[in-house]
Amino acid sequence: MSPTAVEVDIDGRRVRLSNLDKVFYPAVGFTKGQVIDYYTRVAPALLPHLHDRQLTLKRYPNGVEGPYFYEKRCPSHRPEWVQTSPVWVGRDGKRIEFCLANDLPSLIWAANLANLELHTSLSRADRPPRPTILAFDLDPGEGAGMRACARVGLILRDLLAAQGLEAWPKTSGSKGLQVYVPLNTAGVTYDDTKGFSKAVAELLEREYPTLIVSRMAKSDRPGKVFIDWSQNDEAKTTACVYSLRAKDRPTASTPVTWDEVEEASAADAVDPLSFTAEQVLERVAVHGDLFAPVLTLEQHLSVSTAR
Repeated sequence: MSPTAVEVDIDGRRVRLSNLDKVFYPAVGFTKGQVIDYYTRVAPALLPHLHDRQLTLKRYPNGVEGPYFYEKRCPSHRPEWVQTSPVWVGRDGKRIEFCLANDLPSLIWAANLANLELHTSLSRADRPPRPTILAFDLDPGEGAGMRACARVGLILRDLLAAQGLEAWPKTSGSKGLQVYVPLNTAGVTYDDTKGFSKAVAELLEREYPTLIVSRMAKSDRPGKVFIDWSQNDEAKTTACVYSLRAKDRPTASTPVTWDEVEEASAADAVDPLSFTAEQVLERVAVHGDLFAPVLTLEQHLSVSTAR
């Protein structure tokens, strides 16, 4: 074993950790060991959101300033206790085994692979065509920012509320805001959620043409907020709540309250809705998991919604 590696016992599993002093976020000197420490400490809030959801690894072996790669296929050198879930892709039905981070040892094993970001499916592994969540990703174009995203988030919240739907906001951990609508009901398909979210985005673009765009062309986005409805797709993944992001600082996708979103929409808000790993841990200690209702609340989409 390398002198820079150690083996630790995590819930009865032996996990090898290596290069803990390696700096992953050079701008602030945040190390691989601190990444692992964050995921260990946030795990009680994070693991329920990872449980039984296929995980796409996004690995940064030399930190956020180095090259990265996505890894859908769970590495063959994984420990035998890391659970996987099969997905058949392509016309020939090729089978890919995705990792599941269902417990703390599996989460820390993945973090030790320099998997900074946790990208998960909106459905569960045992029912891949059935999303449990409807997601809107609010992405600011050039000249827009988090204040504009917050304003769009509030508009979206009110439209959904008029349809009897509750929604929960979280930061992307990057530059935008995400709004999740828990469903957790049988029979919902990605055709349902994609059609619904696209109709909502197009409706809001018509009502707020100087603020909102629903089209993906980047040439249409300057000064506006793109409501990305396309994430509602069986083949796509999104950054899980509490996931670190590969930015200059170790920011994380953070659940926030609608009161905080309203404050962030104010003209005098300074650096609104941006939280580092340590700030996320402090928030969890005070508020618990603000995103917990997304796991259990049952809601139904109306076929007439957004028409």
